Amino acid sequence: MKHLFLVVAILVSVTANTFGQFIKRIDGSEITVDSLNTKIEYLMNVANVSGLGISVFNDNRPVFSMTYGLANVQKNIRLEQSSVMYGCSFAKTVFAYIAALYVQEKLFDLDKPLVEYLNKPLPDYKIDGWRRGYQDIKDDERYKKITARMCLTHTTGFPNWRWFEADKKLKFKFDPGTRYSYSGEGLYLLQFVIEQLTGKDYETIAQERVFKPLGMTNTSYLWKTRFEPNLCYGHNPKGEPYELMKWKEASSGGSMSTTLEDFTKFFTTLIRSKGLSKESFKQMTSTQVRIKSRSQFGPLAKIDSTENDNIELGYGLGVGVFKTPYGKAFFKEGHDDGWGHYSICFPDKKIAVVIMTNNDNGESIFKELLAYSIGDTFTPWRWENYIPYDEKN
Repeated sequence: MKHLFLVVAILVSVTANTFGQFIKRIDGSEITVDSLNTKIEYLMNVANVSGLGISVFNDNRPVFSMTYGLANVQKNIRLEQSSVMYGCSFAKTVFAYIAALYVQEKLFDLDKPLVEYLNKPLPDYKIDGWRRGYQDIKDDERYKKITARMCLTHTTGFPNWRWFEADKKLKFKFDPGTRYSYSGEGLYLLQFVIEQLTGKDYETIAQERVFKPLGMTNTSYLWKTRFEPNLCYGHNPKGEPYELMKWKEASSGGSMSTTLEDFTKFFTTLIRSKGLSKESFKQMTSTQVRIKSRSQFGPLAKIDSTENDNIELGYGLGVGVFKTPYGKAFFKEGHDDGWGHYSICFPDKKIAVVIMTNNDNGESIFKELLAYSIGDTFTPWRWENYIPYDEKN
């Protein structure tokens, strides 16, 4: 009985934009739209996933975009293309694109220390709200070495977020530029510098550079009351909703609300490198630093191994990268309680996929769904902690 609400939901809540009967995969094979529908419905039921949105791209254009299941399990509200979801770290992909535009326009240089763009020492800036300032590191001059490239490649030495630390203070975990370690704090530092250089807050920047030009009318780094009629909630495995996050301050690292429809517009722009020169796109999606850690997060993130040497796992400017027999791939994920998202593109094949789920179980179907939808058997799912549903205890 535990899967009953999903069976009913999938039958009644399919919102489709399909532009052909067949979908090409990176190995040259094809699958039918109907078979992908069937596969997704099966995976959602067997893994107990309440809601899922997916867009598949061939020739760098969306050829299949569909939502399944429920945006609100308790109220039996369907998940639609226009349902507003918490984008989690998909926000970082948008920021990386904006940063690439500014580098291209020579607003700042990737390798010039960021403090050289400021009018006063970094710790002297008083920042209100949850973002706080940099007084915690005023006596550690390593902050003077941090560059935009370090921020975008997660090599600043900062933790992911200071509030994850026992004392809630910002500190260096290692010397800047010496090791990959995922850090929202690093992205926020670059956001802060860009705000100083442009004289604009980041929400205004994102609206001007991306959201408004692309017609992403239901996307913002700040919570909007107009989102409320189309809300999507994140759920635990029992279908119980988590408290909705309503961000009052824009964070390039993770405050974005968006929809499958809107994010598909952005991802189409990104993979077609619209607005970016060939060189800018190549630099963004090419390896800047190799990743040796056994896992992206947790205790294993501090332990190195050779497990992903076969794909040469690394990081570009704001996106993860690796190599395959079908060319390089670049990816970005998003995760929080009740949410699991993943996007990946194979530029040489012009094939990509965006997956968004609103359930803690969502990531457990990524390995199988990626393999079936586009033939991606290379994503480092274990490094991402995307443990398949049939391998969990």
